[in-house]
Amino acid sequence: MITTLIQLVREEFSGYSLSTLQKDVLAGLTVGAVALPLALAFGIASGSTAAAGLVTAILSGLIIGTLSGAPYQISGPTGAMSAVLILIAHKFGMEGVWITGFASGVLILLIGIFKVGRMVTLIPASVITGFTSGIAIIIFVGQIQNFLGTPASTADNSITKLFDYLRFNYTPNWQTIITASVVMAMIFLMPKRINKRVPGSLIGLILATLLVFAFGWQEPVIGDIPRTLLLDQRLTFSTGISSRLPELLVPILSITALGAIESLLCGVALQESTGKKLNGDQELIAQGIGNMIMPLFGGVPATAAIARSSVGVASGGQTRVVSIVHALMLLMCVFVLGPVLAKVPLAALAGVLMATAIRMNDWDEIRWLIGHRFKSSLIAFFVTMLATAALDLTQAILLGMLISMLLFVYRSSNVQVERKDVDVTRLQSRGHSVASVHPDISVVYLTGPMFFGAAPAFRQAFAGHGGNRVLILSMRGVPLIDVSGIRLVEELLNKQRQCEGSLMLCAVQPNVQRVLDRCHLTDEIGKTNFFWSADQAILAASQRLGMM
Repeated sequence: MITTLIQLVREEFSGYSLSTLQKDVLAGLTVGAVALPLALAFGIASGSTAAAGLVTAILSGLIIGTLSGAPYQISGPTGAMSAVLILIAHKFGMEGVWITGFASGVLILLIGIFKVGRMVTLIPASVITGFTSGIAIIIFVGQIQNFLGTPASTADNSITKLFDYLRFNYTPNWQTIITASVVMAMIFLMPKRINKRVPGSLIGLILATLLVFAFGWQEPVIGDIPRTLLLDQRLTFSTGISSRLPELLVPILSITALGAIESLLCGVALQESTGKKLNGDQELIAQGIGNMIMPLFGGVPATAAIARSSVGVASGGQTRVVSIVHALMLLMCVFVLGPVLAKVPLAALAGVLMATAIRMNDWDEIRWLIGHRFKSSLIAFFVTMLATAALDLTQAILLGMLISMLLFVYRSSNVQVERKDVDVTRLQSRGHSVASVHPDISVVYLTGPMFFGAAPAFRQAFAGHGGNRVLILSMRGVPLIDVSGIRLVEELLNKQRQCEGSLMLCAVQPNVQRVLDRCHLTDEIGKTNFFWSADQAILAASQRLGMM
């Protein structure tokens, strides 16, 4: 780990200059301006406090940013993480959130050390898109109460909460609606040239706070921001971590999966735009260490944040100094602007979160899926989205993966079997020619994986096969074969032998050939019955039948 980090830092700071430092500092200040309202909002959205969100953003920027596997990664509290943490907080309290964060940090660290983080890339894109949209629903619905200024719904999940609010059995507070709407308007309507310098979310918070103060509206506010990084409410070793681990196992796995997936996806996305490679294992090690430390200060679990990281890149940031500067700016806000931040209305933060929820959907990917009408991917997307909003992360991801695998198996089971009797007027091979028709030679072209899902279609295709003296299987289009596929070939071999015929295989892929060798089917068929191409097999069969 240390050797890898040293190598990454050396490459990153090679040729570092005063000009580069200036770019990093300015980019860090810009990222800090973006991160401030998000840290406050996600701290509260996690079921904790705004102070916990700030502590998380500061420690993430310093610890994870320093140890990161790429120069552009900016970590902190995120919308996806807060949507999961709020559920844990409601069920197990903040103590449960801290224990979950610490334990998931240990697991993420182990995933990075043992270099198994690349497994998360096996999750289909439609499942990840559905999960992201499900998280957006949770965040959006979770802030309706602060937007409307009404008591929170007591429904079990976001879907039922949404229907509960749609019954309109409440009296909305027009003051909180205006406050939140001002923030959302600044986020969505702010001209890009201004937004690049000062984020609309920050301008919106300032305007909304001034509006509430000027008109004397009585709205719930953030409250006191402690001027310290070590919060009074935090994880201590007297908490009894080990005794609560069994009941927190599922939340721990959920946070572990989310932390690894979101951090690596952020890195992969920016890797393509910057051309700077992400060291995924080092990134997970950094995330693991950071998430182990933050609960000890009262922070909540964090991940790499694509919004903040993208701002850093767009602002000209070159190295991990950007993350450190952004953290130091937030630290200054804690000690200098604490009394001001305490007066920010919760409705204003609701505006930030609801706008974030709308924006975090991968609209390009959703439009692409719908436009191309990929039914299987759309099913996986909608199932994962609804499951995320109605269940929890682990169940949603597993359900989405299960649906994707079943649909993949269904598509793959459609093996194509094209049978042709040899009817060749001239077959040129090795300087020879084969003429006329011979009904005792049949060539079958197979396309698709030969596995358990393809067995019914395969058997149906050969149901009327009465046997030829020579049956040639062309397997160039067969990428893999499993035990069921082996059994199918054995059945054909036995059927050929019963009618005193022979079976030939041609164009066998290396992966398939290795499986045939391992189960001794190559020897059973006979190595002399394996050929590079169908024309070679036909030529050999013709010679054996005396046609030459």
